[in-house]
Amino acid sequence: MSFSPAAGAVASSVIHTDTNGLDQGDFRLPVNGATLGAYYARPAGAKNVPIVLVIQEIFGLHEHIKDVVRRVAKLGFFAVGVNLYERQGDASTYTDIPKLINELVAKIPDEQVLSDLDASVAWAAGQGGDPQRVGVTGFCWGGRLTWMYAAHNPNVRAGVAWYGKVTQGHGPLITRNPVDVTEALKGPVLGLYGALDESIPVAGLDTMRERLRAGSRAAQASEIVVYPDANHAFFADYRPSYRAGDAADGWAKLSAWFAKYLD
Repeated sequence: MSFSPAAGAVASSVIHTDTNGLDQGDFRLPVNGATLGAYYARPAGAKNVPIVLVIQEIFGLHEHIKDVVRRVAKLGFFAVGVNLYERQGDASTYTDIPKLINELVAKIPDEQVLSDLDASVAWAAGQGGDPQRVGVTGFCWGGRLTWMYAAHNPNVRAGVAWYGKVTQGHGPLITRNPVDVTEALKGPVLGLYGALDESIPVAGLDTMRERLRAGSRAAQASEIVVYPDANHAFFADYRPSYRAGDAADGWAKLSAWFAKYLD
């Protein structure tokens, strides 16, 4: 099984979000004495707007994720995406997914990611974002981390997790998963999943729903939506798995979710 974002592109479906009305650009994020590559976008001149973290897929901070950062900014938020693999390696050099997971993804502990996301919030706050109103959204690997960060940062008001694992992670460093942290969720999370996604069985989502019902107040306000004809990565407009209708519906749900809990 192999894939590269460039080789797998579906040119007719790729969305390109313009920068009109935005302050945006690449920057180096300070983290624990080092820096990581990152990208931000916000409404031009905006101050004291909610911060939304956009967490990458396993392929890293590539153009699709940057485009999502711009889409989030167009909703009125200060959006930030970070290359969370940079310490371990360059995800863009891999074409084989199992090799990417074994050699890079499996070597990244949650503690490192959560700390880097905290640094992202701190950086955005220093640029005028509101660190008391934090949202988070992520895809695939980042979808799982969306749940985890919503249980980590007390200022998370809302999360939207796109096809992120709920009962397991990638590799031996992962000791806790979304099903284990429902009692700690600080903000409600909307989970968006595909029924045809064999990597995230529907039975596991049923278990997650049970845990949410018994979890914190934010957990009880969380929701899981399953699209019956969608597979993994149905939002990724540059991949053959893209389903435009389900992606559009998911984005509308994200917009309403953040409008309800972040504004």
